[in-house]
Amino acid sequence: MTKDNVLITGSTDGIGKETALELARNNFKVIIHGRSKQKCIETVKEIKNLSANAEVDYFTADFSLLGNVKLLADFIKQNHKDLNTLVNNAGVYMTEKNLSNDGFEMTFAVNYLAHFYLTNLLLNVLIHNEPSRIINISSAAHFGGAVDFENLQSEKHFEGYQAYSNSKLYNIIFTYTLAEKLKNSGITVNALHPGVISTKLLRAGFRMSGAGVKEGASTSVYLATSPEVEKISGKYFDKRRAVASSKLSYDKDTADKLWKLSVDLIGLTE
Repeated sequence: MTKDNVLITGSTDGIGKETALELARNNFKVIIHGRSKQKCIETVKEIKNLSANAEVDYFTADFSLLGNVKLLADFIKQNHKDLNTLVNNAGVYMTEKNLSNDGFEMTFAVNYLAHFYLTNLLLNVLIHNEPSRIINISSAAHFGGAVDFENLQSEKHFEGYQAYSNSKLYNIIFTYTLAEKLKNSGITVNALHPGVISTKLLRAGFRMSGAGVKEGASTSVYLATSPEVEKISGKYFDKRRAVASSKLSYDKDTADKLWKLSVDLIGLTE
């Protein structure tokens, strides 16, 4: 019997790391991603020890750079052709406006555009290994998000929480659009709110603490493993239950425009 093979972005700490550990314990082959090679190596060693699962690999990539995202996709295509689960988890919270070397606002680049690009680059792999699952980590913060095409990357004004909320809304809109595009395939695409969890991001962005990372990883692990959701796609989950997301997240015109703009920004040929 073949093992499930999962790539989890942003998995050297916090919710991503706990998700990786739990999936390794569930006998998945696991691919760690992070920006620091040393942290990736340490995380792989720790997960192998705690899970007794030797099949843990890693790749380092800076998600503010589209070229790095492509290198990660190429690594998967060359070394993990059996990938059938993708957990888009990496995220940042910026208190000041910063531009990536590609010229994108950093929150937009890392939280949304990198995952949009990576997912599209890996679609053929996931299709080949159907049934496959794509899981996008969003947040209840998306309820405060907006889609202002004149200020999509804070061109006119920047506010950290707004940029973060917007990016999490884009993730849900992306989830629904991709699920519709893949409705006749064996790939499911779902988004989730992990809860208010004590992570570096929560402390940096919100200056507060929350529940433990095990609770934060719970819905991600559920969506990656449970037979209950193997046919469910295009939903937003909270505490392992499909719930309604914001009204704006269901707007078809907004979704179509965001998809087209995103495709243009990354230079993707559909």
